[in-house]
Amino acid sequence: MAYLITKKTAERAVLVGIATGMVSVEKESEYLDELAFLADTAGAVVEKRFIQKLDLPNGKYYIGSGKLEEVKTYVTAEKIDMVIFDDELGPAQLRNLEGELKCKILDRTTLILDIFAKHARTAHARTQVELAQYQYLLPRLTRMWTHLSKQRGGVGMRGPGEKEIETDRRVIHDKIALLKSKLAEIDKQKVTQRKNRIAMVRVALVGYTNVGKSTIMNLISKSDVLAENKLFATLDTTVRKVVIGNLPFLLSDTVGFIRKLPHSLVESFKSTLDEVRESDILLHVVDISHPEFEEQLQVVQQTLSEIGAADKKIIVVFNKIDAYTYEEKDPDDLSPATKRNYSLEDLKKMWYAKENAPCIFISAAKKDNVEEFRQMLYEEVKKVHLTRYPYDKLLYEDAWTQAEDAEAAGWETGVKGEEGRDEG
Repeated sequence: MAYLITKKTAERAVLVGIATGMVSVEKESEYLDELAFLADTAGAVVEKRFIQKLDLPNGKYYIGSGKLEEVKTYVTAEKIDMVIFDDELGPAQLRNLEGELKCKILDRTTLILDIFAKHARTAHARTQVELAQYQYLLPRLTRMWTHLSKQRGGVGMRGPGEKEIETDRRVIHDKIALLKSKLAEIDKQKVTQRKNRIAMVRVALVGYTNVGKSTIMNLISKSDVLAENKLFATLDTTVRKVVIGNLPFLLSDTVGFIRKLPHSLVESFKSTLDEVRESDILLHVVDISHPEFEEQLQVVQQTLSEIGAADKKIIVVFNKIDAYTYEEKDPDDLSPATKRNYSLEDLKKMWYAKENAPCIFISAAKKDNVEEFRQMLYEEVKKVHLTRYPYDKLLYEDAWTQAEDAEAAGWETGVKGEEGRDEG
């Protein structure tokens, strides 16, 4: 008997955003670029985008009635599977939009949660994501689960079936309590693990999602952490013992941040973010080739402040210099230069002149300026180490200058065993 094998067709989506207040239509278009990347990471194909200029989001439909009719006409004619909105929608808005558009309705938070669910590889990460999903779903329960299954299932997922709403609430409350209890136990284990590492200097990679943190982790530690051109490719904190020169320290790769990161995810990933809070040095990785890298940098700084890690020693690592491009300004053009007219050398002068944090420009993929980066990291780690072990000063005083690199001096660099990959 012959069997016909069919390939699953990717779901087709349209994106909807609004430009409010100080956000211009051009800026919202850039935000939708990121939303499109999120949709692609989740496995959806974006067919069209809609942007509306509004003073405030519409309380009933998020967008105005005229724009809603325009979206509805396109969705119906093109048989679109889902509409994704670039903000978190309220329960009433979700219900009203589903009733009008007759298709799956996702908001930014749902999409991010769906990506986290797909990329969670360990029991710890899966528990964290599941808790965030239930906390998000609870206030959005309606008459029965079929409403949830249509609009809250994420990309390519289905709901679990029908139940009475009160039963649904009780079940979800019980599930949330169970997951919180499970995470509390995991948190205790993580605290114990971190206490065992307290003698060593701890360095954490932080930054916006998809800026190259895992690539830098692999480069410095000679490990094999997953590094993909996808958003949130890394959810599970990975810790490696690294030696530069004769100086050992712990290097951890953490989950990336993003604009409008759902609060429920920040709360449920508390133990993962504790790795950032308890580190001695933060390597803030920035994708300098991204046109909005300064805004991404500010998002990370704000998130670090929210989780209580803004006072840490920070080294700003501008990555992907090989991909940086700019528009050379016409000498006859008398209009003010914009950030798109700055060359890489211009940016270096600007950032090197800032005194709030040391910084360095590298390409982890091309290994440009990597040795300079390693030396800077060595010097910063040494400062912390010598505050704990002042008698080691003579040991490290000339360590870097005694040889061109650690291997030439007979020292072992790179991975010195695993100091705890979070396996949950």
